[in-house]
Amino acid sequence: MIGNSIEGASAISTADATSITVRGRDLAGDLMGRLTFTQYFYLLCTGREPTEKQTEFLDLLLVAIAEHGLVPTNLAARMTLAAGPESIQGAVAAGILGCGSVILGTAELCGQFLLRAEQSGDDLQNMVRKMRTDGEKAPGFGHPVHKPLDPRTERILQLAEERGAAGKYVALARSAREAVHAAWGKPLTMNVSMAIAAVLLDLDFPPAILKGVPILARTASLLAHLAEEKERPIGFYMAHHAEVSVRYDGGEA
Repeated sequence: MIGNSIEGASAISTADATSITVRGRDLAGDLMGRLTFTQYFYLLCTGREPTEKQTEFLDLLLVAIAEHGLVPTNLAARMTLAAGPESIQGAVAAGILGCGSVILGTAELCGQFLLRAEQSGDDLQNMVRKMRTDGEKAPGFGHPVHKPLDPRTERILQLAEERGAAGKYVALARSAREAVHAAWGKPLTMNVSMAIAAVLLDLDFPPAILKGVPILARTASLLAHLAEEKERPIGFYMAHHAEVSVRYDGGEA
């Protein structure tokens, strides 16, 4: 014990009066000017510097998932900034809090699905059929806008195969598409979250950071929306239209 705290350790970084060390490397003397932010993110999360292919596809996936219009995360951030214009950090946090099991946060669930499919040893079609019977949702399938295909998914899978990044998890994702179609009795769009999870796992990304990739990407987009909100505000406009569009049915007081 040290005072009232529990003794522990962290392998990420430390600092003294003249230096900052990150993952065993000198920040100012080595990392700055040598690594891109994408490479640095990978180093921070894993303790390893990424290969060229890992960097290439991490960049690709960050671009793919960063922005998708006035989705709930972006709406929440813009409306929060409208209500508290002095708190851009609060607005960013409001948007990120919407990263859940329905929108944006599903790459982690897709990764769990692929790992389960790989490790179970069962026939994939049987596994998916059982999920359907048990009332489970198929993570990574379905999209409110993109039907029958998500253009981001198809491009990611195409590039992964063309550039040697596709392995067993991309193959499992493709097989899962057919299994889901059969179990649900209709085609469901394989959305970008499944493609992100498959490629990251094939490139040896730790499963623990799968959800972090969309969060990092969407943070960049949120900052863009908040910069625009300051110049071209629509937060209260959206709130007004919600008031007009949503019918009150609670009865008279």
